[in-house]
Amino acid sequence: MKFYEKGLRWSCTRCSYCCRHESGYVFLSEADAKNLARQLEMRVEHFIETYCRFVAWNGAVELLSLKETSNNDCFFWKDGCTVYNARPGQCRTYPFWKEFLADEETWRAATADCPGVGQGPLHDCAFIEKCAALEDDEPPLSRPIIRR
Repeated sequence: MKFYEKGLRWSCTRCSYCCRHESGYVFLSEADAKNLARQLEMRVEHFIETYCRFVAWNGAVELLSLKETSNNDCFFWKDGCTVYNARPGQCRTYPFWKEFLADEETWRAATADCPGVGQGPLHDCAFIEKCAALEDDEPPLSRPIIRR
């Protein structure tokens, strides 16, 4: 039985903990890049050149990720998310990420600093698993690592 079989409570408190202060990656699917470019009224190619970087992943590919500011904040965080209506799937599905849901111990450790965990509405197992599946359903844009 999955530890979240009966659901998990979570509500975003807008603390921005998951958006700021720590280095990390916000990987973007093709749909994410298109939505963000549309929100910013840019061509997708220009959006990627301006706001993204490719990062090496598992030695074989590079994945598209948003850039961060020098203090590790998300580039689009300015007293809140400035692209909230087009925020990437990774942001929309937090904290119900596959790697966080491996077991209850992992869940507790991964979400320990989020004040919204255990608060707010009960999200059922089907919703949680739909969120966790997004990474497989809409994978990050990738390209092969070119060795020189």
